[in-house]
Amino acid sequence: MDLIFTNGIVVTMDESLPVAEALAVRDGRIAAVGAAEEILALRTADTEVVDLGGRALLPGFVEAHGHPSMDMTRYADTVVDIRPVIVPDADAVIALMRDTLASAPATVPLIFSGLDPLLQSGFPEPTRPWLDELAGERPVLVMHNSGHLAWANTAALRLSGLPADAPDPTGAHFERDADGKLTGKAYEVPAIFALAGPMQSRDVDPAALWRAELQGLAARGITTIADLAFSPHQLPLMRTHYAGDHPLVRLRTYEMSTAEMRSESSPDDGDDAFRQIGIKLWVDGSPWVGNIDTSFPYLNTDATLNVIGLGHDHRGQANYTGEQLAAIVGAYFPLGWQMACHVLGDRGVDTILDVYEAALTEHPRADHRLRLEHCGAMTAAQFRRAARLGVTCSLLIDHLYYWGDVLVDGLFGEEVGSHWMRARSALDAGIRISLHNDSPVTPVEPLRNISVAVTRTSRTGRVLAPEERITVEEALRAQTIWPAHQLFADEIIGTLAAGKYADLVVLSADPRAVDPAAIADLTVEATYLAGRATYSASS
Repeated sequence: MDLIFTNGIVVTMDESLPVAEALAVRDGRIAAVGAAEEILALRTADTEVVDLGGRALLPGFVEAHGHPSMDMTRYADTVVDIRPVIVPDADAVIALMRDTLASAPATVPLIFSGLDPLLQSGFPEPTRPWLDELAGERPVLVMHNSGHLAWANTAALRLSGLPADAPDPTGAHFERDADGKLTGKAYEVPAIFALAGPMQSRDVDPAALWRAELQGLAARGITTIADLAFSPHQLPLMRTHYAGDHPLVRLRTYEMSTAEMRSESSPDDGDDAFRQIGIKLWVDGSPWVGNIDTSFPYLNTDATLNVIGLGHDHRGQANYTGEQLAAIVGAYFPLGWQMACHVLGDRGVDTILDVYEAALTEHPRADHRLRLEHCGAMTAAQFRRAARLGVTCSLLIDHLYYWGDVLVDGLFGEEVGSHWMRARSALDAGIRISLHNDSPVTPVEPLRNISVAVTRTSRTGRVLAPEERITVEEALRAQTIWPAHQLFADEIIGTLAAGKYADLVVLSADPRAVDPAAIADLTVEATYLAGRATYSASS
């Protein structure tokens, strides 16, 4: 044996043996799980025995919906992190922006990433004139924390090379003035990328940024992550990293659908460490921007009318029509790709479920695992329909913690806002959900996900629809074996069972044995990928 873990509790997520005393690893795989006496009898002279010291050993956490190849840019010198979890108030954001602009070389473009006026109350809209006054001739872009909105100054617009009357990309749009000219404000990924792409620094080492991103993930107990907005131009970087001897985190990618509706890759290109499995598409946008597709109006509050700037009784709209979505699914799904669709509004859920049902009728597939992403306003009836179609759902449960009060008081009221992310309804419908963070929207924090899913408590202590709570055991599954299933990886990871990879996380205590509200405060002591340590709190 290479490794034996003992003197703690082994929480396996395996129904046949839920808890054990020890675990043995050989050649990167779990060799045995069971009683300490039996496992220790397997050791040889070369075996390393890891004393858990009463701590808990679990399957490594799986982040089913992340954006690591985007998130890694936060480590670049030209990107400044202004997310509310980092810089909590408007005055501090403005001070950071001014200090950065004063200290950085005058010609260097800067991207300020993560503005959220709903949480950073009082921040003025960073319009083109406001940014021009702040930054002068330096190209500056401000990214909304949702990733669905950005603002550029005149220099950044000039750098982008976009003509003043540039057409809107499919599924996105540029704001225009009375003469039809671009104002510098852009909605949705294709339009935002048109502005941000030319501003990316050419002097950074992508391999170093990628390694820093994965080290951060490993420190949070992540052993597998899915990239839900993957761009093919990142393939050389990924192939180089995963051809090496010591990858830090397993990666599953979902390539962004494009106007051409084709990919140069094939489903399942890759191996157990790095595999391309799906295509990402979008129905709508972000609740914080006002463009999610709902059957109900937003409230008329200061948050909606003044902070976001919506009209009276505003209703969000989809970014793609049902016909456009059907064309995208029809181009990729028959080729064997898994589809993963961003949707937050309830009307948008109906649209994509109609599209999925039609695709499954025309192109039946026994094990398709079609996905819905985020599912904020999805109803209990819609979860039941999704279950009947075999569709699985991934919930951005951290919305409740960071924006829970805003959802109820500022945007949607008690009935919709409190019932945002109906985890219990999804499980009762028979769906094996996953919990995710959608980083950089919220930090990758699986332990907080588990705590929030169980308590449904916002940062202020407000409890949101307690009937939608799930148990600790269910929440642990939603961060381990159920996301592994969504990623077609449940045969190799997600539980601690003989034959699976030794992807492991050591926690300071058993999450099942502490107050659910305290789960978020547990610490990751160590992380292992295929039996190799990728993180240690003691080193």
